[in-house]
Amino acid sequence: MRILHLLASPFFSGPAENVALLARAQREAGHEVTVAVDRRRKDVPAEEPAVPRFQELGLLDEGGLELSVKSPPWRMWSDSRRLRARQVDVVHSHFSHDHFLARWGRPRGAVLVRSLHAPRSLRSSLPAADAYTVPASALLARLLERGKRARVLPALVDPRFRPEADRESLRRELGLMGGPLVGMVSTFQPSRRHAVGVEAFAKYRQHHPHARFILVGDGALLEATRHQVAALGLTDAVTFAGYQQGEAFARWLKALDEVWLLGLGNDWSARAAAQARACGVRVVAVDEGALPDLADARVAEPTPEAVVTAALSGVRAPVAHPTNARIAADVLAMYAEAANGAPR
Repeated sequence: MRILHLLASPFFSGPAENVALLARAQREAGHEVTVAVDRRRKDVPAEEPAVPRFQELGLLDEGGLELSVKSPPWRMWSDSRRLRARQVDVVHSHFSHDHFLARWGRPRGAVLVRSLHAPRSLRSSLPAADAYTVPASALLARLLERGKRARVLPALVDPRFRPEADRESLRRELGLMGGPLVGMVSTFQPSRRHAVGVEAFAKYRQHHPHARFILVGDGALLEATRHQVAALGLTDAVTFAGYQQGEAFARWLKALDEVWLLGLGNDWSARAAAQARACGVRVVAVDEGALPDLADARVAEPTPEAVVTAALSGVRAPVAHPTNARIAADVLAMYAEAANGAPR
C-alpha cells in the first residue's frame, strides 16, 4: 500500500510525533509511506523543525508539496495539482490545511482519511472523507452516529519511553532528592492548570513532607507559577526543569513516581499519559480527551482537593495500551475497508 501523510506544520511537536511513529510502524509493516510537511516556514527557532527529523527517519516526502498555511493562493493551486498527480493508494490528512488541500487535490482512486484532533472539528461542516480517526474513544460515537467509518488513533509511544532499571541513579544524576517525586510535564498555559497543581502539591506535602514537585516545560505562565510556588513557601521542594525534548524529556519522566495531567492543549490524544504509563509512572489525570483511558486515578473535578484525593488513593489501573504495531495494523485495516467499500 502506498500511503502519503499530509502534515502542514514545520514543527516536530504536537501531533507530528504521533504521525511519525504511525508512519514508521506502517512502513515496518511493509508499506510504502512518506510524510509531507510544511516546506515554506524554515525559521522555527522556538521549536524543533520537522524536516530534519522526518528526513532522519527516512519518511520525508520529496514530492514537491509546499504544504504551508502561509502559502499564497498560486502555491496552494500548485500543491493541489502536484497532489492530484501522485500515484498513491491512501492520502491521510492531519490538519485543516491538509483537509482543504486533499479536498481539491485528491489523487484519482486514492482513499482519503482525515484525522481529527479535538471536539471542535466535529462540526456540521465536517469535510467529507472515506474514513476518519479521532484521538479519544469519547469522540468516536459522534462519528459512528453519523454513519462514518472511524477509528480511534491513540497516542503512539517512542521506544525511549520504558521503565528505568536504576531509577535512584537517574534521580541522583538529575539532582533530585526526597520523595515521592510528583511531576507535571506540559506547557505553562491556562488549559494545563499549573496553578491548581501547585496548590494541590502544597496540600499533598501535608501527607508526604519529603515529596518533591518536578515541573517540566516552559510557556507564558512560567513566571506566574514561580511566584505562586514562592508565595506558598514551596521553593525548596519544587524543581523547574525547563523545556526538555527527546531523550532528555524521557529521562525526566522516568525519574518520577507519578505525573499529574490536569488539562490538555490542542491535541486530545494525551500522549504524555501514554508515555508515562510506558515508563511505569503512575498517572493522575482529569477527565479530558484520552486521559480517562490512560489514567490510573481520575480527578473528579479540577480542584486542588480532588487532585490530592486522587493522588493519595493509590489506585493503579491495569490499562494495556496497544503497541505501535497494533495501532498501525488497526489503521491499515481501516484503509483497506475504505478501499474495498466494506460496510461501516
